[in-house]
Amino acid sequence: MTKVVIIGIEGESGLWVADLGAGTVTKAPQMAASTLEIANEPNSTGAAITKGINLAVVAASAESLSGGYMDR
Repeated sequence: MTKVVIIGIEGESGLWVADLGAGTVTKAPQMAASTLEIANEPNSTGAAITKGINLAVVAASAESLSGGYMDR
């Protein structure tokens, strides 16, 4: 079963689609008045919405994750 994660990042407009099965992350197409776009509106004011997320961390680069900087 493919698992897909929709990601909204603070300070960035629009949403991202991470397809865990395919190993890809792509910009979500702009969807006028879609449920996801409406749900993403609080992101512009700094609100966070999580559903089914056990851990989420924003890092500057993949190297900072693999270097162990995020585990302290």
